[in-house]
Amino acid sequence: MSNATFCNELAALLPRLRRFARGLTRDAADADDLCQSTLERALKARQQWEEGTRLDAWIYRIMRNQWIDEIRSRRRRAHTFVHEDEGMTVGTAGDIDAENRVELGNVDRALSRLPDEQREAVVLVLVEGFAYKEAAEIIGIPQGTLTSRLGRGREALLKALGETA
Repeated sequence: MSNATFCNELAALLPRLRRFARGLTRDAADADDLCQSTLERALKARQQWEEGTRLDAWIYRIMRNQWIDEIRSRRRRAHTFVHEDEGMTVGTAGDIDAENRVELGNVDRALSRLPDEQREAVVLVLVEGFAYKEAAEIIGIPQGTLTSRLGRGREALLKALGETA
């Protein structure tokens, strides 16, 4: 694959990467920084990607590892995350009515309150549409563990949103 084709495919993944970054970071500015550092690392390590494998899964692994490194770095510097009320927000088009924006905000807040492991599983499978096997490979866990985290995450979301399973 040529460098131009590789860059075009990366650009096509950008909206999904930004969404996943927001799911990981719970903060729009951190998500943008994470996207930038992920793309930079992917471009530098382009030769490590094996053509014929899924580019999106490779990029998601890079992003996840970048975020883990950032969390460790922040802990070493004794910084804390922003309050959860300042967490992830998702932009909406002007034509979406207020009720939908409120409901989306409720889902965002419920998602941001999930433990990291559950939120990561929910975002990869339910938001990004990865198969269980692919999501487990991205995270680096057995598929059964992913299924368990996803189940607990779904239950917690339904409970937080006042829904019944």
